[in-house]
Amino acid sequence: MRNRKLRMGMVGGGSNGFIGAVHRCAALMDNRIELVCGCFSADPDVSLESGRSYFLPDNRIYRNWDEMFEREASLPDDQRMDFVAIVTPNKWHFAPAMMALERGFHVVLDKPMTFSLDEAKQLQRKVDETRLLLALTHVYTGYPAVKEARERIARGELGNLRRIYVEYTQGWLAERIELDGGNNAGWRTDPKRSGKGGCTGDIGTHAWHLSEYISGLKVTELCADLRACAPGRPIDDDAAALLRYEKGVAGVLTCSQIAVGEENKLLIRVYGEKGGLEWNQEEPNSLLLKWPDRPRETLRTGTNGFGGSVAKQHTRTPGGHPEGFIEAFANIYRNFALALQATDGKGTPPPQSLDFPTVRDGVRGMQFIETMVEAGYNNKQKWQKWIE
Repeated sequence: MRNRKLRMGMVGGGSNGFIGAVHRCAALMDNRIELVCGCFSADPDVSLESGRSYFLPDNRIYRNWDEMFEREASLPDDQRMDFVAIVTPNKWHFAPAMMALERGFHVVLDKPMTFSLDEAKQLQRKVDETRLLLALTHVYTGYPAVKEARERIARGELGNLRRIYVEYTQGWLAERIELDGGNNAGWRTDPKRSGKGGCTGDIGTHAWHLSEYISGLKVTELCADLRACAPGRPIDDDAAALLRYEKGVAGVLTCSQIAVGEENKLLIRVYGEKGGLEWNQEEPNSLLLKWPDRPRETLRTGTNGFGGSVAKQHTRTPGGHPEGFIEAFANIYRNFALALQATDGKGTPPPQSLDFPTVRDGVRGMQFIETMVEAGYNNKQKWQKWIE
């Protein structure tokens, strides 16, 4: 495995979707991975058409994931896929991921990891049992500026942390466009396919995860308010929470998909005793540092301002060239590939190749969703301990 490309299969990711193309571009960017098979849609005709457009032979394009995992597991070692990327709506994360692990395949999985917390815990037990790798694509942890922020906080440059503000606001669901069809809103606003959290599960999980990743602290309890603002929508499209982290750090999280005019405004501000920092996903190359006794500093990706070794390792272009969404995905895939190639599927990978979200992040993500829902709907204005 060390001397060849890793062979990737896909569940989901048909040519009529959006996120599958992002995963394919990202996975192939570092020339460590090749796409060899897939079940690209629940519609066999769409799966076949998509697979052919990716130049796969018909015998490696599958009608359903059950067939795919059975057939791939029966192939010789030098032909079968090494791992599968699962890029389906939330309801269809658990079954293919569990089947892949049971057949000995590693997994890359979109977030949130599963439909429910119980499913997430089952996946964690299976990963622990099999010692296979599972990467979760919390993409924003892949940005160089985010890694620089994390390193600076870990080095103590801000001193003891005091407060975190994190928000993710969009405006695309201000009206019930899911009723029109032909868009990605349908399953995201349907609790039967998305799970308990609408906006909370779709983008609130990104905001929560980014805050824990950058700060190095875990949320221990929260007080939340969830709302469905678009008339008749059966799931939340707007939410806010007060957070309490470890070490007495306080936080505020907001996520909204009814913030008219906003695109993908993921913004985080962290304040400590000695200074603060700010990062905005819509200006991803810049990291703003704030000090009490000197002017603010704006550090830029690809320049000497990024002193952290991890940030430099994840910087792909010279200064001034935008690095964004696909490159951040690619950093997750590259680290996953390095970890997998380092172990040949056995033992523990070296620490430097393990900088990607794992099954444990996935379980905490489902805990976040369920705690938000419990606090926001059933326990308003009261603090809710983190659901375990």
